[in-house]
Amino acid sequence: MTTDLALAAKEKGIRYFLISYTDLFGVQRAKLVPASAIGGMARDGAGFAGFATWLDMSPADSDLFAVPDPASLIQLPWKPEVGWLAADLWMDGKIVEQAPRTVLKKAMAAADAAGFEMKTGVECEYFLITPDGKSISDGADTADKPCYDQLILMRRYEVITEICDAMLSLGWKPYQNDHEDANGQFEMNWEYDNALVTADRQAFFKYMVKSIAEKHGLRATFMPKPFINLTGSGCHMHVSLWRGDENAFADPAGELGMSKTAYAFIAGVMAEAPALCALTNPSVNSYKRINAPVTLSGATWSPNTVTYTGNNRTHMIRIPDAGRFEFRLADGAANPYLMPASVLVAGLDGITRDLDPGKRLDINMYTEGHKAKAAKKLPLNLLDALRLLEKSTVLRAGLGAGFVDSYLKLKHDDWNAYARHLTQWERDTTLDC
Repeated sequence: MTTDLALAAKEKGIRYFLISYTDLFGVQRAKLVPASAIGGMARDGAGFAGFATWLDMSPADSDLFAVPDPASLIQLPWKPEVGWLAADLWMDGKIVEQAPRTVLKKAMAAADAAGFEMKTGVECEYFLITPDGKSISDGADTADKPCYDQLILMRRYEVITEICDAMLSLGWKPYQNDHEDANGQFEMNWEYDNALVTADRQAFFKYMVKSIAEKHGLRATFMPKPFINLTGSGCHMHVSLWRGDENAFADPAGELGMSKTAYAFIAGVMAEAPALCALTNPSVNSYKRINAPVTLSGATWSPNTVTYTGNNRTHMIRIPDAGRFEFRLADGAANPYLMPASVLVAGLDGITRDLDPGKRLDINMYTEGHKAKAAKKLPLNLLDALRLLEKSTVLRAGLGAGFVDSYLKLKHDDWNAYARHLTQWERDTTLDC
């Protein structure tokens, strides 16, 4: 049953609604709407100038309308008088094809037509840093191997538990919180769900973590590699495909408890992995994580080669249990909607073409990666990834040519803006050439 937002406002004591959408660069945009006006907004949408956000539009384009999805309603746990709503974008009476949430819904519709539903769970790593962004917020967090450190974790008890309590109140079923591998880095896990539900929650989670951190005088960042000597922030995604109540990836008789469908899906993801990087690792900074030298802890925990394995964290794809796999490539900058959409499109293509991922590798890729001579390498920088996306007929067909062209246009502009910067390293190494 569709939620009546005006009625929900009265019942829940909501005074204002944030009608929110995520643009192509993963930035959340919103209008703050009083509850008295939500009826009209629910029908017609909140108006925006699309060019003012990271969408491929111009000042001459018509108004952009963000029509809220009532099913996505989340009451802010730290400010319950406000309700957050994910929105779909419309312009001139038509859905905006380049909008990330639309791209995911399109991919999920294709999966549904093939009889599948994708479910995902995400591990969103982030750093708690000083407000100026220059260092981690806990000066005593200096251990070489700080991962799971009890003392360090409990020094951030107030922040971590407020975030976890919020997830509990929202019914997300969070089940663990920990200090991660880098100094100042944390991770919080909640139960998997339908891919669109998880994407909406991931978008909200990033906003919530940043907001609660600010309440405590801190700053939270999901930047992939904010500190060059520390492990970067990944966004590992756990993936399974379902036919109703049946897990299509599970097969007790299959290798590692995985079905032929699962391996074909994995093969599809591996086939497109270098091009996927443009979407799952979308920033210039992303490539300082997936192509990083050894960090202070002794490992980067990120891949640089297209391989899969069993329960081994040194590969791009890990199969930790029967019936699911972990996609370890994506990072904290990944758009919550484009990440699952692109993986789903690639995986479905693998199923359609009955692809084979080949024999799994059980080696330590950090010490024996040279033995995987046939494995494809991941791009070294964003420009290489964008060029690979441009050539991918699979992703263009599955995600939509309009979206891909718009994304590439804005991301090439992003790369060019970066390339115009003169760094101190260039001066130090080239002045005396």
